[in-house]
Amino acid sequence: METTRTVDVAVIGGGIMGTSVIRELSRYAISSLLIEKEAEVGWGTTKANSGIVHAGFHDKPGSNKAKYCVAGNALYPQLCEELDVNFRQNGIFMVARDEEEVAILEEYLRRGEENQVPEVRILSREEALELEPNLSSNTKAALEAPSGGVVAPFELAAALMENAIDNGAQLLTEAAVQNIDWDGSWFTITTSQGTISARYVVNAAGLFADEIAKMIGDTSFVITPRKGEEYLMDKTAGSLVSHTIFPVPNKLTKGILVIPTVDGNLMIGPTGDNIELRDDLATTMDGFQRIFSGVASLVEGINPGKVIAPFAGVRAASDRGDFILESSPVNAHMIHVAGMESPGLTAAPAIALDAVKLLQDNGLALVPKDSFNPKRRPMVRFHTLSREEQAELIAAEPLYGRMICRCETVTEAEIIDAIQRGARTLDGVKFRVRAGAGRCQGGFCMPMVIQILARELGISVQAVTKRGGQTYQIKAKAKDYLVEEVVR
Repeated sequence: METTRTVDVAVIGGGIMGTSVIRELSRYAISSLLIEKEAEVGWGTTKANSGIVHAGFHDKPGSNKAKYCVAGNALYPQLCEELDVNFRQNGIFMVARDEEEVAILEEYLRRGEENQVPEVRILSREEALELEPNLSSNTKAALEAPSGGVVAPFELAAALMENAIDNGAQLLTEAAVQNIDWDGSWFTITTSQGTISARYVVNAAGLFADEIAKMIGDTSFVITPRKGEEYLMDKTAGSLVSHTIFPVPNKLTKGILVIPTVDGNLMIGPTGDNIELRDDLATTMDGFQRIFSGVASLVEGINPGKVIAPFAGVRAASDRGDFILESSPVNAHMIHVAGMESPGLTAAPAIALDAVKLLQDNGLALVPKDSFNPKRRPMVRFHTLSREEQAELIAAEPLYGRMICRCETVTEAEIIDAIQRGARTLDGVKFRVRAGAGRCQGGFCMPMVIQILARELGISVQAVTKRGGQTYQIKAKAKDYLVEEVVR
């Protein structure tokens, strides 16, 4: 167990909210630490997020969701450019399939206009089909919002944390928070990796934010877990649509969608079901049937045979039905960033700005650092380069010529770079550079990635995990059956 660390601000939770906040804090001459119970950041709700950067027409005018969605959307282009994260502003369609739904589009158009969503408009059936010819023949009209986009949420969370560390922030992983005490001036946060003393705490613990609040006697909100199942399809299906396709929503969710991912796949889902267990990530036949039935009425030609990975995520819905961004009524030195269901990913950059302002309003002195660098060291994405550029890279570093993941065209040099940036697990590598994210889902490259991780981290192959904890992939006698050892 580690000895006590002392910081000005401790951020609890390493999802998109916590990493956005810690990166904003790293702009200032203070000490800050992010505490995450998983082996790497972005592995809770963020990992299973649909990756949609919403436009803002869904949300009720005057709500926190409406305010922060539109503000966050506007920050995405610059943020992703600074962090060298893939972001594509592909636009959003909400499709009406009968006359009753056409009337509902008018209501969402009014919401969009009131929320100041740029260039939102309603397209006729002919206009919609001209832009998206694979829409269902039942299409009557569509609401278009060009400002909508897609991003890889886990990549963004990792990039935010990496940039924050480069600017002086600290990270403590595999550190479940067990208790929080307050002595009138300092919090003492007891974790599975030691204790942290902090003057302020940002509670960005997602599904467990209400449990963190209870540790200081705060019962001002309740989190209800809401599960969504999704299906990732092969890149051969990725060009079926270019916009993110929404149905007219129901009272509980925005509906089952067709989503072109930033990496060229197609994703469909999610479902939306309130559940009891906060760690229930099982996929079901019922979910599969509901999703494929739902998307069939939106887009034609979606083939279940193209599915390469089913998964589920659990959203942190609050009993207030809106984002919670406030000082705790029990102790103003704790800031709650909670109830961040959709469109939380979109809102995160804007919420982080106001979370930091709340800390300042509550007495935290914030002096900007002259040394703050908003830019992350650029990633080398070998598959995006020309043959000439690839040849130059290989000449300078031969490991760019060693292909590890054939599905996604990921080289050994890229995997080493991911490890140097913070990857400690198979999933950490996968989410940063996509080794194992392709059609075979790691069937070919996983043994080699395990060996590279072991070599670079100075551990045995038996000690390499998929996602931390006890998720070991190699038994003691299995090393004999691996491909020949990768020697650097």
